Amino acid sequence: MVNNNLPLYLSDPALVINTLKVFFIGTISFLIAFFSTPLLTNFLYKHKLWKKNARTKSIDGKEIPVVSKFHKEEEIKVPRFGGLLVWVIPSIVIFLFFLLSKTGVDIFKKINFLSRGQTWLPLFALIAGAIVGFVDDFLQTKGKGKYIGGGLSLKFRLFSMFLIGFVGGLWFYYKLGWETIHIPGNGDIYLGVLYIPFFILVMMATYAGGVIDGLDGLAGGAFTTIFGAYGAIAFFRGQIDLAAFCASIAGAILAFLWFNIPPARFYMGETGVMALCAALTVVAFLSNSVLVLPIIGILLVIEVLSVILQLFWKKYFKRKLFLAAPIHHHFEGKGWPHYKVTMRFWVIGVVAAIVGIAIALLG
Repeated sequence: MVNNNLPLYLSDPALVINTLKVFFIGTISFLIAFFSTPLLTNFLYKHKLWKKNARTKSIDGKEIPVVSKFHKEEEIKVPRFGGLLVWVIPSIVIFLFFLLSKTGVDIFKKINFLSRGQTWLPLFALIAGAIVGFVDDFLQTKGKGKYIGGGLSLKFRLFSMFLIGFVGGLWFYYKLGWETIHIPGNGDIYLGVLYIPFFILVMMATYAGGVIDGLDGLAGGAFTTIFGAYGAIAFFRGQIDLAAFCASIAGAILAFLWFNIPPARFYMGETGVMALCAALTVVAFLSNSVLVLPIIGILLVIEVLSVILQLFWKKYFKRKLFLAAPIHHHFEGKGWPHYKVTMRFWVIGVVAAIVGIAIALLG
């Protein structure tokens, strides 16, 4: 019997438990990541795991005077691999509570959020993307590789994300039987086998948005907001384990952000960016809210579009559209302090995430 004297959110025990579960997981992830960071940073600085060669040219082979002016020294003095926090810690948390649930203790059974239907796929994508990114970061710290400044080539990284997207698309289509995508306010649209290439396209487009990792705190704040938004959507859809998964990542990113705020103790690196972008794609599809991803992830969209437009302008108009690309460097070139760029982008990201959540839920 419902107690009418209680607020609505307290009158449903299951709702209370699920809410506490999601927030508890996020908090535990934050705390473990936060207290692990000094060990990680000491290791990174002890072994000098930063870029050996600063990037001096853009992907089209042209000089990058604005970026070099503000970031050349940082690139070769600040370690990479900060992104380890955003995938290693959530992985530890998810397996920790899975093992604890095997003890038979009821509370651990309720907290466990490793489930085949909701977290296997995003966890696989998280780890798969992270491994490729880790190799790239490692090569950069050794000054090896064919890419500008060292590391894996852009083609190889894109191909890796293509493969992860291909496997994910096949799994969704053949194993889970997903053939439609939801259009908020307008129902579902049937894609059939085209679901697979669409999945791949979103995976690669999301990774392209990873160029946002260019200012202290910028990527961390953006991804925290995005995963927080998708955690909310998953929660209201009743996908509690998926919501807890998003919370575990958001918590770990917040711990990363604590040490990445200027002056950054380390950078996220490709191991973090590729992990987050791969997992985010799967989460967006699994929550059946992929079409609001461009809204919730508007900062990723703006960043990658600025790069595309810059390359287009230079090729066809023989001049730059922006002082530098991605666009956060353009504002640096205009004289904005890096913290002003970062915090204003955070505000845009939060507002867009709120709008995206509203559209997804209303739809």
